[in-house]
Amino acid sequence: MAGLFQVLWGNPDGTFKSAETLSGTDGKPLIIPVQGKAGEGEDWIKNICTRPFAVDWDGDGHLDLVVGNFPGTFYFFKGEGKGKFAPLPEEMKTGDGAPLAIEGHHSDPFVIDWDGDGDLDLLSGSSEGSVQWSENRAGAGQPPRLIAFRQLIARGPAVQYGQILRDTDLKGPNSDTRIWVDDMNADGKLDLLVGDLTNLISPAEGLSEAEFKQKFADLQKAVEATSKELSAGDEKQQNEARQRFQKLYEERSKFMKEDRTGFVWLYLQK
Repeated sequence: MAGLFQVLWGNPDGTFKSAETLSGTDGKPLIIPVQGKAGEGEDWIKNICTRPFAVDWDGDGHLDLVVGNFPGTFYFFKGEGKGKFAPLPEEMKTGDGAPLAIEGHHSDPFVIDWDGDGDLDLLSGSSEGSVQWSENRAGAGQPPRLIAFRQLIARGPAVQYGQILRDTDLKGPNSDTRIWVDDMNADGKLDLLVGDLTNLISPAEGLSEAEFKQKFADLQKAVEATSKELSAGDEKQQNEARQRFQKLYEERSKFMKEDRTGFVWLYLQK
């Protein structure tokens, strides 16, 4: 959440040193700078939930960092060799100057020549559950020129909280996807591994689906009423409302089985 980047330096014997925070050439920790105040707009959260991808993005022989974040945009920390980086990043943009951003939040960069044309493309997961691709149309040996993201893999059908969802119902990634690209079946084509976040919900043992739906509807009404009390009451009423919230939360386990989990999906490229 803090937005800092850490590295485990390798030892000659195959072990690793303790994690260290990466710093810029100014000696300060690398972090995406923000201007906004907490709670005002999206600028103040653009340096949290960051994920770095180390790659020679600009072709100068040094590893750079391509970085995602919570709002879904991307930043480039220029590498200066020997694990050193320029202190300030550059916001990544498309060839026409627009900010490069995925649909959804939690940009998840993976840099690779996806289309095999000799230049580096950018792939990403998303909070929306999809896998998206920004094609580099610069050509081999040229400065990157990315186009806007488009979907490679769409998310599965939207699921509302409280909807019965078993693992046998799943047809694709649900939400908060993270990706890895590799040739999984050694056929010379790049494939996709996609991890997701899924909330499986089913009726408690001995309860029919109709009974479950009614109990869940009753619970939601009670939650809505308690929320109004929490926002409108005095301090005593608010404390009482918080206690009722806790009891309502505990009540769920009596009629609902809930498993907040995730799955890994393999997509083989044809």
